[in-house]
Amino acid sequence: MKRETSFHLSHFTFDIALLNLKYKFFTLFEFHTDRRRYFEMQVSNAEKYVIPFIEETFPVLPGMRVLEIGCGEGGVLKAFINKGCTGVGVELDLPRTELAKAFLSEDIATGRLKLVAKDIYESDVDRDFSGSFDIIVLKDVIEHIHDQPRLIGWMKTFLKPGGIIFFGFPPWYMPFGGHQQMCRSAISRLPYIHLLPRPLYRWVLQSKKEDVAGLMEIRDTRISIERFERICKNEGYTIQHKRHYLLNPIYEWKFGWKPIRQTAVIRAIPFVRNFVTTCVYYSITPAGGEQ
Repeated sequence: MKRETSFHLSHFTFDIALLNLKYKFFTLFEFHTDRRRYFEMQVSNAEKYVIPFIEETFPVLPGMRVLEIGCGEGGVLKAFINKGCTGVGVELDLPRTELAKAFLSEDIATGRLKLVAKDIYESDVDRDFSGSFDIIVLKDVIEHIHDQPRLIGWMKTFLKPGGIIFFGFPPWYMPFGGHQQMCRSAISRLPYIHLLPRPLYRWVLQSKKEDVAGLMEIRDTRISIERFERICKNEGYTIQHKRHYLLNPIYEWKFGWKPIRQTAVIRAIPFVRNFVTTCVYYSITPAGGEQ
Protein backbone atom coordinates (compact mmCIF):
# COMPACT_ATOMS: atom_id res chain seq x y z
CA MET A 1 0.00 0.00 0.00
CA LYS A 2 2.84 2.38 0.91
CA ARG A 3 4.60 1.60 -2.37
CA GLU A 4 1.40 2.31 -4.34
CA THR A 5 0.83 5.57 -2.46
CA SER A 6 4.44 6.59 -3.05
CA PHE A 7 4.05 5.85 -6.76
CA HIS A 8 0.91 7.99 -7.01
CA LEU A 9 2.57 10.86 -5.15
CA SER A 10 5.64 10.68 -7.37
CA HIS A 11 3.44 10.59 -10.46
CA PHE A 12 1.46 13.58 -9.18
CA THR A 13 4.66 15.52 -8.46
CA PHE A 14 5.93 14.76 -11.97
CA ASP A 15 2.64 15.97 -13.48
CA ILE A 16 2.84 19.22 -11.53
CA ALA A 17 6.43 19.78 -12.66
CA LEU A 18 5.49 19.07 -16.27
CA LEU A 19 2.55 21.49 -16.10
CA ASN A 20 4.81 24.14 -14.61
CA LEU A 21 7.33 23.66 -17.44
CA LYS A 22 4.56 23.88 -20.04
CA TYR A 23 3.27 27.06 -18.40
CA LYS A 24 6.72 28.65 -18.51
CA PHE A 25 7.19 27.60 -22.13
CA PHE A 26 3.90 29.02 -23.34
CA THR A 27 4.11 32.22 -21.28
CA LEU A 28 7.59 32.80 -22.70
CA PHE A 29 5.98 34.19 -25.80
CA GLU A 30 3.41 36.38 -24.04
CA PHE A 31 5.78 39.02 -22.67
CA HIS A 32 5.81 40.71 -26.09
CA THR A 33 2.25 41.88 -25.40
CA ASP A 34 2.95 42.97 -21.80
CA ARG A 35 5.25 45.94 -22.28
CA ARG A 36 5.56 46.80 -18.59
CA ARG A 37 6.75 43.26 -17.91
CA TYR A 38 9.13 43.49 -20.87
CA PHE A 39 10.50 46.81 -19.56
CA GLU A 40 11.15 45.38 -16.10
CA MET A 41 12.82 42.29 -17.58
CA GLN A 42 15.18 44.50 -19.57
CA VAL A 43 16.10 46.56 -16.50
CA SER A 44 16.87 43.43 -14.48
CA ASN A 45 18.78 41.73 -17.30
CA ALA A 46 20.90 44.82 -17.94
CA GLU A 47 21.69 45.26 -14.24
CA LYS A 48 22.60 41.62 -13.69
CA TYR A 49 24.31 40.70 -16.97
CA VAL A 50 24.83 43.51 -19.51
CA ILE A 51 26.52 46.06 -17.25
CA PRO A 52 28.69 43.47 -15.44
CA PHE A 53 29.83 42.17 -18.85
CA ILE A 54 30.82 45.70 -19.91
CA GLU A 55 32.57 46.31 -16.59
CA GLU A 56 34.85 43.32 -17.10
CA THR A 57 36.87 45.53 -19.47
CA PHE A 58 35.41 49.05 -19.05
CA PRO A 59 34.29 50.70 -15.78
CA VAL A 60 30.73 52.07 -15.83
CA LEU A 61 30.96 55.15 -13.59
CA PRO A 62 28.47 57.74 -12.31
CA GLY A 63 28.29 60.73 -14.62
CA MET A 64 29.08 58.76 -17.76
CA ARG A 65 26.91 59.43 -20.82
CA VAL A 66 25.17 56.45 -22.43
CA LEU A 67 23.48 56.39 -25.84
CA GLU A 68 21.14 53.55 -26.75
CA ILE A 69 20.12 53.09 -30.38
CA GLY A 70 16.69 51.47 -30.59
CA CYS A 71 15.97 51.92 -26.89
CA GLY A 72 12.35 50.73 -27.05
CA GLU A 73 10.67 51.36 -23.71
CA GLY A 74 14.01 52.29 -22.13
CA GLY A 75 14.60 49.32 -19.83
CA VAL A 76 18.31 48.95 -20.62
CA LEU A 77 18.93 52.68 -20.22
CA LYS A 78 17.14 52.64 -16.86
CA ALA A 79 19.75 50.18 -15.57
CA PHE A 80 22.55 52.61 -16.49
CA ILE A 81 20.65 55.52 -14.95
CA ASN A 82 20.37 53.51 -11.74
CA LYS A 83 24.19 53.45 -11.68
CA GLY A 84 24.36 57.23 -11.88
CA CYS A 85 24.82 57.59 -15.65
CA THR A 86 22.82 59.95 -17.84
CA GLY A 87 21.15 58.51 -20.92
CA VAL A 88 19.92 59.39 -24.37
CA GLY A 89 17.60 56.96 -26.12
CA VAL A 90 16.92 56.97 -29.86
CA GLU A 91 13.69 55.24 -30.91
CA LEU A 92 11.65 55.69 -34.09
CA ASP A 93 8.70 53.53 -32.98
CA LEU A 94 6.45 56.23 -31.54
CA PRO A 95 4.16 53.93 -29.47
CA ARG A 96 7.24 52.51 -27.73
CA THR A 97 8.59 56.03 -27.21
CA GLU A 98 5.33 56.99 -25.51
CA LEU A 99 5.66 54.00 -23.20
CA ALA A 100 9.23 55.00 -22.39
CA LYS A 101 8.00 58.46 -21.47
CA ALA A 102 5.44 56.90 -19.12
CA PHE A 103 7.83 54.38 -17.55
CA LEU A 104 10.68 56.89 -17.15
CA SER A 105 8.84 60.15 -16.54
CA GLU A 106 10.80 60.97 -13.38
CA ASP A 107 14.18 60.43 -15.06
CA ILE A 108 13.12 62.63 -17.98
CA ALA A 109 11.85 65.36 -15.64
CA THR A 110 15.14 65.41 -13.69
CA GLY A 111 17.30 65.49 -16.84
CA ARG A 112 18.81 62.04 -16.36
CA LEU A 113 17.24 60.83 -19.62
CA LYS A 114 16.45 62.32 -22.99
CA LEU A 115 14.44 60.56 -25.69
CA VAL A 116 15.02 61.36 -29.35
CA ALA A 117 12.69 60.22 -32.15
CA LYS A 118 15.01 60.93 -35.07
CA ASP A 119 16.92 58.99 -37.71
CA ILE A 120 20.40 58.41 -36.33
CA TYR A 121 21.97 59.34 -39.68
CA GLU A 122 20.26 62.74 -39.56
CA SER A 123 21.29 63.40 -35.97
CA ASP A 124 24.03 65.82 -34.97
CA VAL A 125 26.02 64.79 -31.92
CA ASP A 126 26.12 68.31 -30.45
CA ARG A 127 22.77 69.71 -31.57
CA ASP A 128 20.64 66.63 -30.85
CA PHE A 129 22.63 64.86 -28.12
CA SER A 130 24.57 67.68 -26.41
CA GLY A 131 27.87 65.92 -26.97
CA SER A 132 29.43 62.49 -27.44
CA PHE A 133 29.14 59.36 -25.30
CA ASP A 134 31.25 57.09 -23.13
CA ILE A 135 29.10 54.06 -23.95
CA ILE A 136 26.84 53.26 -26.89
CA VAL A 137 24.41 50.36 -26.57
CA LEU A 138 22.66 48.36 -29.28
CA LYS A 139 20.79 45.48 -27.68
CA ASP A 140 18.53 43.32 -29.86
CA VAL A 141 18.80 45.94 -32.60
CA ILE A 142 21.55 45.16 -35.11
CA GLU A 143 19.65 42.13 -36.47
CA HIS A 144 16.90 44.52 -37.64
CA ILE A 145 19.18 46.95 -39.52
CA HIS A 146 19.42 46.78 -43.32
CA ASP A 147 22.82 48.40 -43.85
CA GLN A 148 24.67 47.02 -40.84
CA PRO A 149 28.19 48.09 -41.94
CA ARG A 150 27.00 51.67 -42.35
CA LEU A 151 25.45 51.82 -38.88
CA ILE A 152 28.37 50.17 -37.11
CA GLY A 153 30.82 52.50 -38.86
CA TRP A 154 28.62 55.53 -38.13
CA MET A 155 28.73 54.91 -34.37
CA LYS A 156 32.25 56.37 -34.21
CA THR A 157 30.63 59.76 -34.83
CA PHE A 158 29.01 59.68 -31.39
CA LEU A 159 31.71 57.98 -29.30
CA LYS A 160 34.14 59.74 -26.97
CA PRO A 161 37.84 58.85 -27.28
CA GLY A 162 38.37 55.68 -25.28
CA GLY A 163 34.65 54.86 -25.27
CA ILE A 164 33.07 51.51 -26.11
CA ILE A 165 30.10 50.13 -28.01
CA PHE A 166 28.09 47.21 -26.64
CA PHE A 167 26.15 44.83 -28.88
CA GLY A 168 23.83 42.07 -27.73
CA PHE A 169 21.82 40.08 -30.25
CA PRO A 170 20.45 36.63 -31.14
CA PRO A 171 22.47 35.18 -34.06
CA TRP A 172 20.40 34.19 -37.09
CA TYR A 173 20.90 30.43 -36.90
CA MET A 174 19.77 30.05 -33.29
CA PRO A 175 16.40 28.30 -32.64
CA PHE A 176 14.36 31.53 -32.70
CA GLY A 177 16.69 33.70 -34.77
CA GLY A 178 13.80 34.72 -37.01
CA HIS A 179 11.89 36.26 -34.08
CA GLN A 180 9.04 33.88 -34.83
CA GLN A 181 8.19 33.89 -31.12
CA MET A 182 6.23 37.07 -31.90
CA CYS A 183 3.80 35.18 -34.12
CA ARG A 184 0.19 34.69 -33.01
CA SER A 185 -0.07 31.11 -34.23
CA ALA A 186 1.74 27.89 -33.31
CA ILE A 187 4.66 29.14 -35.41
CA SER A 188 5.72 31.09 -32.33
CA ARG A 189 6.73 27.81 -30.69
CA LEU A 190 8.56 26.20 -33.60
CA PRO A 191 12.36 26.46 -33.35
CA TYR A 192 14.40 26.76 -36.56
CA ILE A 193 11.34 27.21 -38.78
CA HIS A 194 12.85 30.51 -40.00
CA LEU A 195 15.61 28.47 -41.68
CA LEU A 196 13.19 26.95 -44.18
CA PRO A 197 13.83 27.90 -47.83
CA ARG A 198 12.54 31.42 -48.42
CA PRO A 199 9.48 30.53 -50.58
CA LEU A 200 8.40 27.79 -48.17
CA TYR A 201 8.85 30.01 -45.11
CA ARG A 202 6.79 32.76 -46.76
CA TRP A 203 4.04 30.26 -47.60
CA VAL A 204 3.93 29.00 -44.01
CA LEU A 205 3.62 32.56 -42.69
CA GLN A 206 0.92 33.41 -45.22
CA SER A 207 -1.05 30.26 -44.43
CA LYS A 208 -1.15 31.25 -40.74
CA LYS A 209 -1.97 34.90 -41.53
CA GLU A 210 1.17 36.17 -39.80
CA ASP A 211 3.03 39.43 -40.42
CA VAL A 212 4.72 38.21 -43.59
CA ALA A 213 6.38 41.52 -44.47
CA GLY A 214 7.80 42.06 -41.00
CA LEU A 215 9.13 38.53 -40.56
CA MET A 216 10.58 38.39 -44.05
CA GLU A 217 12.32 41.70 -43.37
CA ILE A 218 13.98 40.12 -40.32
CA ARG A 219 15.10 37.33 -42.61
CA ASP A 220 16.60 39.91 -44.97
CA THR A 221 18.47 41.73 -42.19
CA ARG A 222 19.68 38.59 -40.40
CA ILE A 223 23.17 38.60 -38.95
CA SER A 224 25.40 35.70 -37.98
CA ILE A 225 28.34 35.67 -35.58
CA GLU A 226 30.80 35.51 -38.47
CA ARG A 227 29.16 38.37 -40.35
CA PHE A 228 29.14 40.61 -37.28
CA GLU A 229 32.81 40.02 -36.52
CA ARG A 230 33.73 40.57 -40.17
CA ILE A 231 31.86 43.90 -40.26
CA CYS A 232 33.59 45.08 -37.08
CA LYS A 233 36.99 44.33 -38.59
CA ASN A 234 36.17 45.95 -41.93
CA GLU A 235 34.81 49.10 -40.22
CA GLY A 236 37.98 49.57 -38.19
CA TYR A 237 37.04 48.20 -34.78
CA THR A 238 38.76 45.96 -32.28
CA ILE A 239 36.69 43.40 -30.39
CA GLN A 240 37.56 44.05 -26.75
CA HIS A 241 35.40 41.38 -25.19
CA LYS A 242 32.85 38.79 -26.28
CA ARG A 243 30.66 36.13 -24.75
CA HIS A 244 28.49 33.48 -26.40
CA TYR A 245 25.58 31.93 -24.53
CA LEU A 246 24.01 28.53 -24.87
CA LEU A 247 21.14 29.88 -22.76
CA ASN A 248 20.37 33.58 -23.17
CA PRO A 249 20.53 35.53 -19.87
CA ILE A 250 17.00 36.84 -20.53
CA TYR A 251 15.71 33.27 -20.13
CA GLU A 252 16.20 33.72 -16.39
CA TRP A 253 13.09 35.91 -16.41
CA LYS A 254 11.22 34.07 -19.14
CA PHE A 255 11.84 30.48 -18.06
CA GLY A 256 13.52 30.70 -14.70
CA TRP A 257 16.65 29.18 -16.32
CA LYS A 258 20.08 30.50 -15.40
CA PRO A 259 22.28 31.54 -18.34
CA ILE A 260 24.85 29.05 -19.58
CA ARG A 261 27.93 30.18 -21.48
CA GLN A 262 29.10 28.29 -24.52
CA THR A 263 31.94 25.85 -23.88
CA ALA A 264 35.30 26.33 -25.54
CA VAL A 265 34.74 23.14 -27.54
CA ILE A 266 31.45 24.37 -29.01
CA ARG A 267 32.85 27.85 -29.71
CA ALA A 268 35.63 26.22 -31.72
CA ILE A 269 33.19 24.50 -34.10
CA PRO A 270 31.33 27.28 -35.95
CA PHE A 271 28.81 25.00 -37.68
CA VAL A 272 27.67 23.59 -34.33
CA ARG A 273 28.09 26.84 -32.40
CA ASN A 274 25.87 28.83 -34.73
CA PHE A 275 22.85 26.59 -34.19
CA VAL A 276 23.05 26.40 -30.40
CA THR A 277 24.15 29.92 -29.47
CA THR A 278 21.03 31.82 -28.42
CA CYS A 279 22.70 35.14 -27.59
CA VAL A 280 26.02 36.94 -27.98
CA TYR A 281 27.50 39.93 -26.15
CA TYR A 282 30.29 42.07 -27.65
CA SER A 283 32.20 45.16 -26.58
CA ILE A 284 34.06 46.89 -29.40
CA THR A 285 36.26 49.98 -29.70
CA PRO A 286 37.68 51.86 -32.70
CA ALA A 287 41.01 50.29 -33.61
CA GLY A 288 44.03 52.34 -32.55
CA GLY A 289 41.87 54.90 -30.79
CA GLU A 290 40.45 56.13 -34.14
CA GLN A 291 37.30 58.27 -33.70
